Amino acid sequence: MKTVLLLICSNIFMTIAWYGHLKYRRSPLFTVIVVSWLIAFVEYCFQVPANRIGFGEFSGFQLKIIQEVITLCVFTVFAWLYLREEITWNYGLAFLCLLGAVVFAFWGRL
Repeated sequence: MKTVLLLICSNIFMTIAWYGHLKYRRSPLFTVIVVSWLIAFVEYCFQVPANRIGFGEFSGFQLKIIQEVITLCVFTVFAWLYLREEITWNYGLAFLCLLGAVVFAFWGRL
């Protein structure tokens, strides 16, 4: 559970670093890059311990699949609330496909 919580924190910061600047298109690109790097540093402070703690309990493949599902969940909330983007049926189906990947990755552990 600690791994998952750290990955959630990590993904919140990474989503902000990667996509938060989209509302500030007039800001100089260099400034946006530097600010994004600073935010990404905080992300790494959660990501690296998450993978260190989780590896052994989960395989590398399982850690990556967990991270991708968390990334999509965090980004969905971010896109809806911050970017004001609509969540459409095809995005929902894509998410279901990712959940299928989780089932197959953890087959035998569930």
